[in-house]
Amino acid sequence: MNTATLIVIAIAVAIALLFLFLVRGRKQHVTFNEPTPLPRAASPAHAPAPASTGAMRQPEGHGVGAEIADAIEDVIDQFVGIHSHSTEEPAGPGDELTRLKGLGPKAASRLQELGVTRFEQIASWNAADIAAIDAEMGAFKGRIARDRWVEQAKLLAKGDTETFEAAFGKLGG
Repeated sequence: MNTATLIVIAIAVAIALLFLFLVRGRKQHVTFNEPTPLPRAASPAHAPAPASTGAMRQPEGHGVGAEIADAIEDVIDQFVGIHSHSTEEPAGPGDELTRLKGLGPKAASRLQELGVTRFEQIASWNAADIAAIDAEMGAFKGRIARDRWVEQAKLLAKGDTETFEAAFGKLGG
């Protein structure tokens, strides 16, 4: 095969996959038995998909056809720059997330279960990320926006404790 033929085939496959993606729509992939890491601050484009509202989640193993469609959807996501979750853990030890006002040990534990261990991760969240994570926070739902975790995390991620303390109060030890 020559290069032109390969390019035409690649474009045709990409169009077919994009069409399938648009027809099927997005859905949230959620599991509660294993941690789901979130994107690192260095790659904010790799954000979790927004949580669906009102749709019932299908159980795992809901058919070979659906599994194939999910795999194709994941490939399409990579081509268009949408990733539901990064598989890489941030390097090094995590930050002390309880330094954020309104984020206690239980909420920090839940975030760690979801793969959130650094201020940079929280600082990089957009509205879709906040909605997806908030949907997984259980009793702590609504706290991300109410306590302004993203705004706080941005300041702590860059080490701006002076502005943080002026806006949110004195940091604890």
